[in-house]
Amino acid sequence: MILKGEEKLTKKDRNLYLTNTPLQQAMEEYLHLISQSFVGVSDETIMVQEALGRKTASPVFAKVSAPHYNAAAMDGIAVDASITNGASETNPIQLKIDRDYTVVNTGAPLTMERNAVIMVEDIVELDHETVEIRGAASPWQHVRPVGEDMVKGELILSENHMIRPQDIAALLTGGIGWVKVKRKIAVGVIPTGSEITELIDPLPEGKIIESNSKMFQALLSSYEAMGITYPIVKDEPEKIRLAIEKAVDENDLVVVNAGSSAGTKDYTVDVLREIGNVFTHGVAIKPGKPAILAEVKGKPVVGIPGYPVSAYVVFEQMVKPLVYELQNQKPIQVEKLKATLARRIISSLKHEEFVRVKVGKVDERWIATPLNRGAGVTMSLVRADGILRIPQSTEGYDKGDNVEIELSRSKEDLSNTIVSVGSHDLVMDLLANELQKKNDNLALSSAHVGSMGGIIAMKQKECHLAPIHLLDEISGEYNIDYVRKYFANEQMSMIKLVKRSQGLMVQKGNPKEITSLEDLNRKDISMINRQKGAGTRILLDYMLKTKKMDPNLLQGYQREMTTHMAVAVAIKNNTADCGLGVESAAKAMELDFIPIAWEEYDLLTPKYMLETKEVKKLLEVVRSDSFVKQIMSLGGYDCSQIGKTILI
Repeated sequence: MILKGEEKLTKKDRNLYLTNTPLQQAMEEYLHLISQSFVGVSDETIMVQEALGRKTASPVFAKVSAPHYNAAAMDGIAVDASITNGASETNPIQLKIDRDYTVVNTGAPLTMERNAVIMVEDIVELDHETVEIRGAASPWQHVRPVGEDMVKGELILSENHMIRPQDIAALLTGGIGWVKVKRKIAVGVIPTGSEITELIDPLPEGKIIESNSKMFQALLSSYEAMGITYPIVKDEPEKIRLAIEKAVDENDLVVVNAGSSAGTKDYTVDVLREIGNVFTHGVAIKPGKPAILAEVKGKPVVGIPGYPVSAYVVFEQMVKPLVYELQNQKPIQVEKLKATLARRIISSLKHEEFVRVKVGKVDERWIATPLNRGAGVTMSLVRADGILRIPQSTEGYDKGDNVEIELSRSKEDLSNTIVSVGSHDLVMDLLANELQKKNDNLALSSAHVGSMGGIIAMKQKECHLAPIHLLDEISGEYNIDYVRKYFANEQMSMIKLVKRSQGLMVQKGNPKEITSLEDLNRKDISMINRQKGAGTRILLDYMLKTKKMDPNLLQGYQREMTTHMAVAVAIKNNTADCGLGVESAAKAMELDFIPIAWEEYDLLTPKYMLETKEVKKLLEVVRSDSFVKQIMSLGGYDCSQIGKTILI
């Protein structure tokens, strides 16, 4: 395609000089070069009460002892222990105020002539001046001696210690009002792009909400650094240059988000070459290849791709180690575990790939299920329990391989997770929310692979639950025939969930006047389908077969989505005229709906799972009035059998 005027594509404009430097090599070389020019981060002295979460820059020693005097540890009377010798039940001793004892409260100082405290419970008051004791006191009984807590000159906190609430109390107790801490480095974040905007409503067509900078700020906070986000900069070289120069003057490190790739409006690398030095443009990772490592005025500048997943991966793999290096700190080690891979993953030898995965424990075995690998799929980060690294020299992993996962959730949380693999429905989203709300330590984790995918995952013991809605063409029954076929020698159970209305979702007002499946034969109708193995796809194929309609003649039959909502969104955005799905998805996206059939959407699980505390809690939620009420509000559901269990 030839573009007009200044948008005409040339090799230079397209930035086709991207390198493919291995990640480890790129970072080692960059950190070495930056360390030669970076001045370093100075320390700062702050008030102790403001030091929470900061790291000490030097050891801190007590200026005073605590306590700095001999103090009463109890309410009672202070005495010289020697005058109490011989006191007993049969030989009580009477003491006179001032002459023999002094009334003290907890924490009160003791005079030189007093070396013991008798608790108020152990004295008998005879009058205002006289008490009787019936037991001898030992020297320094119930007395906090000078320095019992800490002694002047004693080490309170060592260098590089992260200050906690209890540490603040200890510092103040030791007479420390100000403490020298390591200064958090300041990181300037510059979002660029003429198409991005702050969160506004309504969102104009062609505009994308800028969210990466907020994610970066949160990540920087977790790295113990300070993030400063600048206003959005349009795709204009001069504006980008001015923004970078300003940020470099005001920060220790600068991150430029977007504009690092090979498009006609990706100017970041050219600007950085003009005002500084570019060491690397293109790193052998996926996602995140177009990353830039540069330097301006002796300070590091990192260019990051705009796609959210790419941005996250580059930030974690490149900015994070850089921040810790500049702060002379070691990053916190990521928790890892070994897991069995649920599906085969093919990868390129050109890149080190970072694959988001769901992780769950099934029958004492950790299972990792890969999620959508697209660089723009933000929800894959939200749903992920961890990251699987595929080395650059590896073509991928086979199903069943034992792989190492870098966790984003703790093992404890993952151990308290019910793993669901199978068909998607909005009901499952509601169920996950209700389960978490009513059971803080129990979660429901879902992977959407279709009903047959759920059957296979259950067969291979990779999940606890499999949501399915599979129509048997011969019997006309849902689910049970499939379970009998695939689990002939196993004891299984079906938790009845909902009946749901399936039909054609069409654009609001039904502009193409679609009334039935037969309309899919029309040349002016484009459809969108579900993936192979999905119950909705099986239902569609069954109905097409009964109507003797050839799927190959239907426009859009080969175009697949993995959820009902994804189908609804495609129709909403006019990239398809219709698609088979559930009424609740049509209602959620404000589409019209043409009912075709009712189907049964159930949860398959092994029989023994019904006796586990996790599934018992899940059943409590499923059978609750509040959950049923939420389902019915979606429209297109029948909950008359919800929560009923059937043994197969």
